Amino acid sequence: MSAIRLLVLGAVRQHGRAHGYQVRNDLEYWGAHEWSNAKPGSIYHALKQMAKQGLLIEHETAPSTAGGPPRTEYEITEAGTEECFRLVREALTSYDQKMDVKSAAIGFIVELPRAEAVALLKERIRGIEAWRSSVLEHYVPEEGPEKLGHIGEIMKLWIYTADAEAEWTQGLIARIEGGAYTFAGEGEPFVGVLAEGEENPYATGERHPGVAR
Repeated sequence: MSAIRLLVLGAVRQHGRAHGYQVRNDLEYWGAHEWSNAKPGSIYHALKQMAKQGLLIEHETAPSTAGGPPRTEYEITEAGTEECFRLVREALTSYDQKMDVKSAAIGFIVELPRAEAVALLKERIRGIEAWRSSVLEHYVPEEGPEKLGHIGEIMKLWIYTADAEAEWTQGLIARIEGGAYTFAGEGEPFVGVLAEGEENPYATGERHPGVAR
């Protein structure tokens, strides 16, 4: 799975309707350009591709207030919303996702009902435990990983990472079950997007030919 697909769909959905610069601004505000492939070129490419796939609708708008050419605004479709939630659910439950995909899913976890978020995270833990067991069964010698010399450190890393993932996930479940955060259907959500014209303290300032659109 590509993190950029989930990030762009989620950002457009949170705005309701947004142009490429707004989406880029939000992703830079979240720091996604540091921990994912959410660079200007990939953002604009994703918007155009997902519009072709029917996940987004393109709307031509009036010229920008800065005097530039008309921008294209994007609105998420029903199919785009379904795809967005599918990606969130898949990333939350699949242990073998890359860090950027997992991070993107956590960013949108509150779009789900609280009970569903907990259920998905518990499924994630079951997946981690199953993966950990398979490592011990198939890759670690009965005499222990030291039998493989320094190569055994790879298995130790895998086990350590799985244990850390499980511990973090258990902690997140406890916080959610304890009432942390505002989930779907519970009231005013956390506002994680910038308003039109609001200054972004984390903007990179990197230019891209598509920025005017």
